[in-house]
Amino acid sequence: MKTRAQHYSVNKIQLHTVEAGPTSGNTILFLHGFPEFWYGWKNQLAFFAAQGWHAVAPDQRGYNLSSKPTGVEAYTIDQLTQDVVELIPQVSQGKVVLVGHDWGGAVAWNIALKYPHLLDKLVILNMPHPKVAHHHLTHNPKQMLRSWYTGFFQIPWVPETVSSSFDFKLLESSMTGSARSNAFSPAEMEGYRTAWEQPDALEAMINWYRAYKYNPIEADQKVQVPTRMIWGKQDKFLGTELAQPSIEQCAHGELIFLEEATHWLHHEFPEKVNQLIYEFAQS
Repeated sequence: MKTRAQHYSVNKIQLHTVEAGPTSGNTILFLHGFPEFWYGWKNQLAFFAAQGWHAVAPDQRGYNLSSKPTGVEAYTIDQLTQDVVELIPQVSQGKVVLVGHDWGGAVAWNIALKYPHLLDKLVILNMPHPKVAHHHLTHNPKQMLRSWYTGFFQIPWVPETVSSSFDFKLLESSMTGSARSNAFSPAEMEGYRTAWEQPDALEAMINWYRAYKYNPIEADQKVQVPTRMIWGKQDKFLGTELAQPSIEQCAHGELIFLEEATHWLHHEFPEKVNQLIYEFAQS
């Protein structure tokens, strides 16, 4: 796959992207979650470029080669959203198909709620609608237990120290230990470690969690953008019970479960996930 790296000025920072496919094609934009970076979408970039799409995957603010502004307030959901809102017109001549996983899904939900005119379609992988997420994180003891690490990440400097110890063993095992075997190769994990080693990256990545309480997503109205949710049922971080109520927050939504997939469905079943995104994007 031929890719090209770009840098864009958005919202007073620089976003690094990796892109594939013709720039004249329809644009599909992929937003990664924690603790990934653009590389988490490599299988999707290759597939969509081959179909003639302009496929774009940024390193979001604080990650890998994008800017890492200092201070927790630099990572509120509104700042993260504004980055992508300003990126879209620079990578596309029209509306985009927006795909988000994990934290990238939170940003994608917020864009669909506040800037629907920028989106043709919305695809969410294993990230509940913000209203549903908030309810379960405050009322569902099972989900509160699954999300214990979000509390741990509120502590200053300790999470960075623990996460980087033993060559980032904790971060690596948070991915490999919660995925199907062979979802991540040793060579791939080496690439992740290189991204995590970038100066100030770890603190910036964890600041996404610290900043959320200052600026939660307001989600009173239904999502009007046509939405497809794809949900791996073996997710150890987010319960399946969050999926159906999330799609019910969409005026034009459909939910597809992958029985064997975990939180890392786009790594484990790339062909299946690509096909599900593609047929929806084309419809």
